[in-house]
Amino acid sequence: MIWDLHCHLAGLPGRTPEERMARLMELADRMGIERLCLYMGLEFVVRPTPEQLRRQNDEVLQALAHWHDRAYGFCYVSGEHVDASLEEIERCVAEGPMVGIKLWVARRCSDAALDSIVARATELGAVVFQHTWFKQDGTQLAGESTPLDLATLAVRHPQAILVCGHTGGLWELGIRAVRAHPNIYVDLAGSDPTRGMVEMAVRELGAQRVLYGSDAPGRSFASQLGKVLAAEITAQQRQLILGANLRRLLGPILRAKGREA
Repeated sequence: MIWDLHCHLAGLPGRTPEERMARLMELADRMGIERLCLYMGLEFVVRPTPEQLRRQNDEVLQALAHWHDRAYGFCYVSGEHVDASLEEIERCVAEGPMVGIKLWVARRCSDAALDSIVARATELGAVVFQHTWFKQDGTQLAGESTPLDLATLAVRHPQAILVCGHTGGLWELGIRAVRAHPNIYVDLAGSDPTRGMVEMAVRELGAQRVLYGSDAPGRSFASQLGKVLAAEITAQQRQLILGANLRRLLGPILRAKGREA
């Protein structure tokens, strides 16, 4: 059982969300991926407006229309537009089919402005995925969170289900930054398939807090699966990372929506 935490429509061929989703599922089938989570719409926008948030969520809903049995949407929100984000959470999660929220760059997640967004997601049992990255070359974007920001958020929201996107890029630092916070899980997606990453995450966090994701199509399913399949861990730990953990986290909200996990 392989469940991919982290996929996008941007970068895929196709004129419409449906065409791009069909291509994504074709690639997933080739790699034996049973289910996947989808974030954001047809293009990346660093500082989305409320109108862009709504349009991108509509594109994800459109892409999911024929794939509800295998794909789950995460509602794209922004700490710069709290009221609009709360409206989108109601529309897409509380009243719609989405099961999580996606926070990208616009405002660091340590900012208290995000508290109402995370609190509402927690009430709904939605998973909160936060892009994080440690950058030491001067390319850190304004409002781009690091795992340290997510750790600050976790202290204020101990009941939230938080995912540290990309394990912070510099994964050795990212793992240490979130280690003390049991409600933070790490996403393996996006970085090079470097030996030792998965092993350190399992050793420091426990396999129950490690989630396979690809960041496809920005990264290939194959290269990101290779991190887990080649890791020196037990078969049981590998099974948890590849799908059982994500299935457990999404189980309550899926059941609340009358869907099977």
